[in-house]
Amino acid sequence: MAGYIEDRWLKKRPNTQTGKRERTNLWGKGQRYRVKGIPGVQDRSFGTSEDAKQWLASAKTDTIRGEFVDPRAGEITLGEYIESHWWPSRTDEPSTAAPMHSRVWNHIIPLMGDLPLRDIDASALRTFKAELLSRVEGSTAEVTWVHLVTIFNAALDDKRLLKNPCTAHRTVKPPKRTQRKAKAWRRSTVSAVRAQLPDREGFAMDLGLGLGLRQGEAFGLAEADFDFVGETVHVRRQLRWDVKGRPYFCLPKGGKERDVPLSPALAHRSREFFARFPPAECTLPWRNPEPPATTLEARQRKPVTVRLILLTSRGNRIHFKAWNDRVWKPALVAAGVIEVVGQKVLHQGGRERRTPVFESSREDMFHVLRHTYASVQLEAGESIVSVAQWLGHSSAKITLDTYAHFMPGAGRRGIAAMDSWLDQERGAESP
Repeated sequence: MAGYIEDRWLKKRPNTQTGKRERTNLWGKGQRYRVKGIPGVQDRSFGTSEDAKQWLASAKTDTIRGEFVDPRAGEITLGEYIESHWWPSRTDEPSTAAPMHSRVWNHIIPLMGDLPLRDIDASALRTFKAELLSRVEGSTAEVTWVHLVTIFNAALDDKRLLKNPCTAHRTVKPPKRTQRKAKAWRRSTVSAVRAQLPDREGFAMDLGLGLGLRQGEAFGLAEADFDFVGETVHVRRQLRWDVKGRPYFCLPKGGKERDVPLSPALAHRSREFFARFPPAECTLPWRNPEPPATTLEARQRKPVTVRLILLTSRGNRIHFKAWNDRVWKPALVAAGVIEVVGQKVLHQGGRERRTPVFESSREDMFHVLRHTYASVQLEAGESIVSVAQWLGHSSAKITLDTYAHFMPGAGRRGIAAMDSWLDQERGAESP
């Protein structure tokens, strides 16, 4: 690594007559000693020659180790780095990019975006964590922190940071989600909510409850996915929307299809529903709604046409947020599950529109039907491995960790079996 120290106050060569170096026009102005000649690094000035020598020596040592970082590269603010360097280089699928973008732009940038990268220390991170936990749940805070760690790792690779501040300080601990048991509805709650839903919308609830589907999987289900002879439903896709509000199809969460047993009762309801509300064709891009820029992207995003079974009253595909706000939450209120806590007033075209503000209750959203499905299966004694496959979990451990409390008789059955075994052994030992 090249590099040398220049005295800005004295000329480089001595006077030929006096043999002394003469003063420059910068004499007494600014810092005297400047380190120059380091490839790719701006010159850096110091007040004393000793400071300049130490910095140059340290820079050379770090370069040999592959650890040299010019401090001025870290002058860029966190927000500018995210918007100009980190985010444009991401290649995530829209289903991943949308929630990531929301967390970064709603929490990381507002809380720390104005800080230069090099100034983000343990104190700044502790403050960020406290403010983050004051505005979001622990689960969201945990994922947001993971994004922050990823951003700093990228800055580390880009030679803008020497260390990742999230992992370099002992006093900085990542936020952890509150461990809550998955909630399942009782039969009475299911019946009360179902009674408040029109038949068209109520069938979505039947699918979530009877097949353990995620909401996007239910809205992406097609007529051809029902195998009434084999008593199986093929879960092949989900309907998603990107950050620009554009719909598209993609594989279910985890990137794999699965088959779920179709009960006779749900099969009967499905046939009746198809007869009353005929499915309609829907053509959407696959994986990504962005127009393809290459031949490969054109193949990967080739539109898929299926006959969707869940549609709006106008025969259109369903937007999850509109469905939640206009169908699901009002039904929860009518069933006494949640309450209306306020009113939002919107002014559009000279008209005033009032919409209800509902009590926040994430545990009572569509996903609770999936938890209820799991609870019914496990309480009935179904294999944890089978339930994991039907839910589309990557391993039975995930299912067990999430739903172990839905197996109240599992431990007692093992105790009873061992008790019986010991009784038999004792009987065999008796004379």
